[in-house]
Amino acid sequence: MIIDAALASRLVAQQFPQWAHLAISEPDVQGNDNRTYRLGSELSVRLPSAEGYVAQVEKEQRWLPVLAPELPLPVAKPVAMGWPSELFAWPWSVYRWIEGSVASRDRIGEPSAFAAELAAFLTALQAIDATGGPPAGAQSFFRGGDLRVYDRETRDSIALLADRIDAQAALAAWNAALSARWSGRPRWVHGDIAPANLLVRDGRLAAVIDFGCSAIGDPACDLAIAWTFLSGESRQVFRELFPGDEAMWARGRGWALWKALITIAAGKESSPIEAPATRVVDDVIADVGRV
Repeated sequence: MIIDAALASRLVAQQFPQWAHLAISEPDVQGNDNRTYRLGSELSVRLPSAEGYVAQVEKEQRWLPVLAPELPLPVAKPVAMGWPSELFAWPWSVYRWIEGSVASRDRIGEPSAFAAELAAFLTALQAIDATGGPPAGAQSFFRGGDLRVYDRETRDSIALLADRIDAQAALAAWNAALSARWSGRPRWVHGDIAPANLLVRDGRLAAVIDFGCSAIGDPACDLAIAWTFLSGESRQVFRELFPGDEAMWARGRGWALWKALITIAAGKESSPIEAPATRVVDDVIADVGRV
C-alpha cells in the first residue's frame, strides 16, 4: 500500500467531505511510525505506516485531550478519527496543525534554555495522574518498560560491532543499566523524545508531538535525548532539572545505548538532526566512567 498525499486527500474527501476542498501538502520531515500531511492551514492528517502502529491512533485520541491541559507546551489536538475503509485498512486521525520546525542545533537559540524547557515539560508530564493510563508494553514498543526486553538485541549488536566500538565498555554500561531497577510508581512517559518530535519556533521549544509510544511506567526512556541530541552544558542543565536519581540516569543511558547500537548495526549511523550514533555510544561510555 502506498501512503502519500494523494491517499490522504482521497480519505478526507471520502470521510470528511467538509474538508475536501482543503489543499494537502507534505511536510519537509516525515516520521517512521506514521505519515503526516498538512490539510489546509489549520489541520493535519496522520496515517499509521504499518499495522504495528495502528493501536497508537486510538491511544492518542483517548489520552491527548487528557494530557494537554496539564502540560506547559502545546501537543497535538485530535479533531476527528477516520475509520478503516477500502482505501485504507486502518484507523487514522485528523489533528490541529501546530506551527514549528523540527528541532535541530541551528534552529535552537540557546541550547541550555531549550534543555530547561524540555525538562520542565517532562516534569509536568510525569506529574499527571497516571490512573488508568496505557501500561508499557507492545503498544509503546516497551517504552516505559523493562530494558531487558531489548537485552538480546543489544548484546548481539555489541558483538557485531566489536571492531568499531569499545565493546567491553559498552557491555559494562548496558549491564549497569539492567542492574539499576525501577521500583517507583508508574508515571506518564512520552516514549519517543527525539528532535523530530520537538518543534521549535523563534529558537525556542514550541511544542511536543507524536505520543504514539506514550505509556505509564518508568520515565527513564525519556532521558535518551540527553545523549542523542543534547551535549555539554545543555546536557548538564537537563540532568539538573529532570527529576531522576542515579539509577534512572543509568537506565536512561541504557535506552540511549540500545538505540545507538541498533542504529549502527542497521547501517544508519548518522542522522541530519541527531548526533552520530557512534558518538552517542562514546558519550554513554564516558558518562559511565564519570559516575
